Amino acid sequence: MRGRAEPVMAAIVEIATETGAYATAGLHAAAAANRPGAVAVAERITVADDPEAIFERFASEGWTDGLPIVPPTEDRVAQMLAFSEVDPCSSLGPMPPRWGEATIATLAVNAVMAGCKPEYFPLVVTAVKAILSKPFNLYGIQGTTNPASPVLIVNGPIAREIGINGRGNLFGPGFRANATIGRAIRLIMTTIGGGVPQQADKSTLGNPAKYTCCFAENDADNPWAPLHVERGFEAETSTVTAFGGAAPANIIEKSKTANEMLETIARAVAVSGSNNMFMSQEALIVLGPEHASLAAKQGFDKQRVRLALFEHARIPFEQIGRSNADVLSVWRGNCIEERDGRRSLRIVEKPDDIIVVVAGGAGNHSASIPGWYSRSVTLPLLRADGAPLRSVAELKKQ
Repeated sequence: MRGRAEPVMAAIVEIATETGAYATAGLHAAAAANRPGAVAVAERITVADDPEAIFERFASEGWTDGLPIVPPTEDRVAQMLAFSEVDPCSSLGPMPPRWGEATIATLAVNAVMAGCKPEYFPLVVTAVKAILSKPFNLYGIQGTTNPASPVLIVNGPIAREIGINGRGNLFGPGFRANATIGRAIRLIMTTIGGGVPQQADKSTLGNPAKYTCCFAENDADNPWAPLHVERGFEAETSTVTAFGGAAPANIIEKSKTANEMLETIARAVAVSGSNNMFMSQEALIVLGPEHASLAAKQGFDKQRVRLALFEHARIPFEQIGRSNADVLSVWRGNCIEERDGRRSLRIVEKPDDIIVVVAGGAGNHSASIPGWYSRSVTLPLLRADGAPLRSVAELKKQ
């Protein structure tokens, strides 16, 4: 590593101090010129009015996720933009790693392609703001060999208004809002951010959630305050939370006591070889309503649930192996604990790093979504003047 690093550092210094200074200045100038009002609405292309020809053209350009798209005609994009109060030319900022400008117009194009209804667009825009937030680490998520991907959790009345599923089969098919909003974010990450598989996107295996992963909390069956209220928002404020993690892993648990149930869930979360072992800054637990109800009836609030999971979600070093132990001592030293001469690894640094939401339908099932080098970001859906958006119908342009 030292032998490879020394010539690389010399090259970096040369670029930064000589020709790179001009390139960097030019890049910064171009970026400044492009925000917020100088970006072209969208490039216009002409394709034969034939679904197969349109799909072939978009697929050949790398503008799809491999699935057919809805052609983003000028009329369809205009309908999408009708649910935005912001100038279509304005940009939310450059998106890594290609650093394309995430203009409102290009977001609308991708939302059309994904199959979104126009009324979903405010949520798409807010989700993009969330993944562009620095703590989310989109640059890393776009390029890692890990299968990390945005997981979107929607709270508040707009989730109900536009029909985002938070009940049975919430990770599966059958619900347009869930499928297309998450898909729009993936298309945006690809066409604007340049996260093209086997190019900038270096994920070794990928995961199905990289197509789409968007769901709502199950308000009706949630015995506790929902996620956005925990994070300081009013219950009637609609929010989007972006969590960077791997695919959901199912947990079956049929215990009759909350303590036994949470111990099982914790052991399922603390799996050797998972993201939760090596790199989770946060861990997301989706409690099924039956598990949440059992815990609530036996006196557990969300904080007590987190504390129980934090206490039991540990991996003994006997299960880790010497080579991995050496890596973890460097990567996650602050999560290593020794008791009675035995070392174990906590999956996160503190209890509040375990995010608990309630979602799903009937059955003794919950899910673990391991985290990554990413912090979740929760943002409210806002109008242009900064007021909370109470209903997407408020934005409909006559």
